[in-house]
Amino acid sequence: MTRKRKNFEKYYQALWDWNIERKFEVRLPDCSRCDCVTSTHAIEFDFSENWMKAIGQALNYALYTEKRAGIVLIIPENDYKHWKRLNDFIGYYNLPIDTWKVFE
Repeated sequence: MTRKRKNFEKYYQALWDWNIERKFEVRLPDCSRCDCVTSTHAIEFDFSENWMKAIGQALNYALYTEKRAGIVLIIPENDYKHWKRLNDFIGYYNLPIDTWKVFE
């Protein structure tokens, strides 16, 4: 069951600390759309309960852009369980993914 959201992913993309040039919703050769591409990263924005799906999407985006994979996890205040799971998984398998968080 999906929780009711206060805002869409795009809202959090706009709030994220941007000090770099970036492009949103970049269409890739496999017809997927990368949420955000910077000079160094291909980034997936997703809500915390979708952390597993975000890993696959970020790695796919990195493959097609030849950039480092990144995930911005949108988490509810004081609810770090999915943030911990994401980073534990990435660390255990030594995946080339950088992570950031924003709060709902």
